[in-house]
Amino acid sequence: MLGQRVITAIVLLAVCLAGLFLAPAPLWATGVAALFAVGAAEWARLIGRVPGRGALLAAAVAATCFVVLVDAALPWLALGWGLATLWWLAVAPLQLATGARVRASGMAGGWLVLAPSGAALVWLAADPWQLLCLLAIPWIADTGAYFAGRAFGRRRLAPSISPGKTVEGAIGGAIAVALYVALLQGFLIGKGHPLAGTGGWLLAITLLALSIVGDLYESLAKRQAGVKDSGTLLPGHGGVLDRIDALTSTLPVAALAVYIQAHSAT
Repeated sequence: MLGQRVITAIVLLAVCLAGLFLAPAPLWATGVAALFAVGAAEWARLIGRVPGRGALLAAAVAATCFVVLVDAALPWLALGWGLATLWWLAVAPLQLATGARVRASGMAGGWLVLAPSGAALVWLAADPWQLLCLLAIPWIADTGAYFAGRAFGRRRLAPSISPGKTVEGAIGGAIAVALYVALLQGFLIGKGHPLAGTGGWLLAITLLALSIVGDLYESLAKRQAGVKDSGTLLPGHGGVLDRIDALTSTLPVAALAVYIQAHSAT
């Protein structure tokens, strides 16, 4: 299982890097829109909606990704990312704490979970290296948590939601991210980068915490739906939502931070 998971992750990373650095913007947007549309269909199934309504949600999410290509400076971008940030900082943690029914969020909740993050992935691709630095935080946190949890995990982080996640794993992920940010700030990035300086540490800590929230939120939706995975598209990982859960909660916040930084400098 681990070998299959690693192989799939390597293939996905290779496709992501090739698209990010080699594909023209419309092709990258098409790939992102397709990916998040599949995620939207999976969301609809998790909350018990009929396939037709899932298709409508998928179309709405995909369309949002493409609108970024029309005008990347539209104020609604910041508004959407701001709303998504509020969702992940306030609404999702409350639902996790109370065990509220995720299906109550409905299709509007699915759009808010997926569309702002998909749009952020398209918008941030204008600077591929910067985007890669930001994407690495949830990736490193997840990898560090996985291996630290397997080696040292004893205390369950959220036993009623995701019994496999441990406090020790979360600490391992946090240490891995701290080392990564220290390396970036020491050798690879300069002033003006969103992960530079004290502000960079604050952003990294926020993204680290929200990557856990996003992961747990999808786990809650799956547990309430009575399924192990959101789908079967990705061998060793499950569905698309299983792979992008941490991105849905971190990308809107990262994009909002970059947007504010860019506009405050003008």
